[in-house]
Amino acid sequence: MSGIIPESLWELSSLVSLHIFGNTWEGAITEAHFAKLGGLREVSIGNDSPNISLVFNISSDWIPPFKLRGLYIRSCHLGPKFPTWLRNQTELTMLVLRNARISDTTPDWFWQLVLQLDALDIAYNQLSGRVPNSLRFSYDSLVDLSSNRYEGPLPLWSSNITVLYLSDNLFSGPIPHNIGQVMPHLTHLDISRNSLSGSIPLSFGNLSQLTTMVISNNHLSGEIPHFWNNIPFLVAIDISSNSLSGKIPRTLGSLTSLKYLIVSSNNFSGEVPSLKNCSNMRILDLGDNKFSGPIPAFIGESMPSLKILCLRKNSFTGSIPLQLCGLSTLHILDFSHNNLSGNIPHCIDNLSGLKFEFTDLGIEVYGYKGRLGVVSKGRVLVYDSILYLVYSIDLSDNNLSGEIPVGITSLIKLGTLNLSMNHLTGNIPTNIGNLRSIETLDLSVNKLSGSIPQSMVSLTLLNHLNLSYNNLFGKIPTGNQFQTFVDPSIYEGNVGLSGCPLPIGCQDNEETPQVPSGDGGEDDDDSKLEKLPFVISMVIGFCAGFWGIFGTLAIKKSWRYAYFHFLDKVKDAILDFVSAIGTYLQKES
Repeated sequence: MSGIIPESLWELSSLVSLHIFGNTWEGAITEAHFAKLGGLREVSIGNDSPNISLVFNISSDWIPPFKLRGLYIRSCHLGPKFPTWLRNQTELTMLVLRNARISDTTPDWFWQLVLQLDALDIAYNQLSGRVPNSLRFSYDSLVDLSSNRYEGPLPLWSSNITVLYLSDNLFSGPIPHNIGQVMPHLTHLDISRNSLSGSIPLSFGNLSQLTTMVISNNHLSGEIPHFWNNIPFLVAIDISSNSLSGKIPRTLGSLTSLKYLIVSSNNFSGEVPSLKNCSNMRILDLGDNKFSGPIPAFIGESMPSLKILCLRKNSFTGSIPLQLCGLSTLHILDFSHNNLSGNIPHCIDNLSGLKFEFTDLGIEVYGYKGRLGVVSKGRVLVYDSILYLVYSIDLSDNNLSGEIPVGITSLIKLGTLNLSMNHLTGNIPTNIGNLRSIETLDLSVNKLSGSIPQSMVSLTLLNHLNLSYNNLFGKIPTGNQFQTFVDPSIYEGNVGLSGCPLPIGCQDNEETPQVPSGDGGEDDDDSKLEKLPFVISMVIGFCAGFWGIFGTLAIKKSWRYAYFHFLDKVKDAILDFVSAIGTYLQKES
């Protein structure tokens, strides 16, 4: 449903529950609309979309005629001030003001309301201030204060909370050491993107029902404690972008329900412990650490549902295990910036997740969306809600050798292929044009030879190309996307290449303008002969025109008299007119 909310709706004086959520209403709601709805106990307005088209235009001194138990307002314009009419709503058990464009300090009177809440969701606003520990909650409660400007230490509330989202705020200081004892029933915890410091508290081991733990993008340090055997139901762990160090505890391998393990951008070292019991893994991101040793073969043997495998910026050695070819659901493979050697496996075309569309692509779990930085289009792009749409292979900056496997061209869903800064030899596969979804292709700084395949002209989605510093030769293809690759650095370091945009051979593709010669040779004589008919025709035309008029005047006397008599009359008329104008101007002055 859309448009203005019908006026007749506000005449239902006996209305108890008003649920019009999930529609695209527009216009304004004022206190006059609620004047006859004194019996209201529940209100639900808005939609899941971030777009806002419905505005609450309510004065600050309005006192509602009702006492609500549940208020659910989402993606409506309620701000910019915090709604003061909530002050007399002392019977609320659920309060949701999500994405309501409130940019204000949360008033003290709100925190002091004597409420027993089941849900408090005021996320995605610009609320500020400090959050006290005075709120009370009933069993299985949800609290979501994410994406605001709250500061100070993390609040500790009653033990009844099960879902706690405090991400993307300004909370600072350490995570309370007793958080596990105070809120032992937590099932979902997200305190990411704050300024928290210190170590991971040991009391996390008391959260035996925890399924989602997201503490990324903070300033946490120290090693990971050994409490994972006490949290058997964990599905998602994201501790990325901190300053954590040491080794990954072997007890992580006991989490058989684990689907998302993201520990990137820390200082972890040593070899990766065995995770072969984590057979449900969907995302394994160990990137940007100091891991060493070979890439574990168990990844390909025990994780058949893996979609994202990121080991970039580590110190892994050895070759790429052939077992990884069994990851048939893989979307993103990133082994860049390591010390890998050997050939790229020829069985790489078994990665059928890069060939066909799968229905089970979602990576969201219990409100948590995975985030991952992917090198694409020449820069690092961070994907979250659309991460499942990314298809990428990045093996750059290693010591890989041999030829590019022909089978890689069958991965038609591939959007990014980066094999740069290796020692690859041989030709670019002739049927590379089969990668019809490719947007980024980087084969630079290798030892590739031969010509650029003409089939690359069919890569109509390609918008970032780098073939520099190889041994390629021949003409650069033209047409389609190649007309847009006007930067010579794309091809530099290939002395045998020619054609635009390189200076060698580019002028051959353009029409050279003819410049007249000035040496007085045979070309001048030929040019003069070509102009002779034009000169003759001009002379004949002039003679015909001149003598056609003045010749008749010279021969015919009566015509001559009439002609000059006409000129005299015109002259006299002009002189009379000028004289009259002069006389008029003298009188006016």
